[in-house]
Amino acid sequence: MAKIEDKKAPVPKKSQFENNLQAEKREVFGRKVKKLRKNGIIPANVSGKHIKSFSVQVKADEFKKVFDLAGETGVVGLAVDGSVHPVLIHEIHKDPVYNLPLHVDFLEVNLSEKVTATVPVEIVGESPAVASEEGVLVQQMHEVEVEALPTDLPDSIQVDISGLAAVDDAIKVSDLKVDQSKVEIKEEDPERIVVSIAEPAKEEVVEVAPSAVEGEEGAPAEGVEGETPAEGVAGGEPKEEEEAKEKSSES
Repeated sequence: MAKIEDKKAPVPKKSQFENNLQAEKREVFGRKVKKLRKNGIIPANVSGKHIKSFSVQVKADEFKKVFDLAGETGVVGLAVDGSVHPVLIHEIHKDPVYNLPLHVDFLEVNLSEKVTATVPVEIVGESPAVASEEGVLVQQMHEVEVEALPTDLPDSIQVDISGLAAVDDAIKVSDLKVDQSKVEIKEEDPERIVVSIAEPAKEEVVEVAPSAVEGEEGAPAEGVEGETPAEGVAGGEPKEEEEAKEKSSES
């Protein structure tokens, strides 16, 4: 009788990353992935500049916890078959109705090579113009493209609006503050406005036209006392009867 070797699951190497996620190689594709989602598993792919892309799957609840901490700019240690891959959560495909993840794209990165990523804009402070209700805040950019080493990517870029004191005051891309020794803003137009102060929308006053008066001014209205009865109407005699009376009196 052949001896069956007891294969133990490989023990992943200790991760150097703050955020870690366990994944498994995926062998289910196409429409069959619906069954994975029903069981709380998200299908995913891993791709990168120096690797051949491969398919994995992760538990939905564990992925949510990691994404809440790392976002799209934090390096995640993705453990697959005993190896830890440094990845960014590159893109999440969501259900348009329930807003739940349908598929995740992980981007494996080289920690010594710079990458380009979009970083969310975070508004901080209070604008005096908004506080006094002289203006309203208009945010035209919600994320900014930057380049940095994977471990130097900022979680967000803070934009302090406490200096926006009047209508038409604005903060441009060139005004954004980052650690220039580590992070480079890659937006093409440095004059592009990130946030600005605009005039409050004015309420439109709708004029109500006066009610139309029946009949012309000065003309008696229908049924008014003193009006001459119309022909054939009670109170007036028909023309034929008047002519008959005149002939009778002449004879």
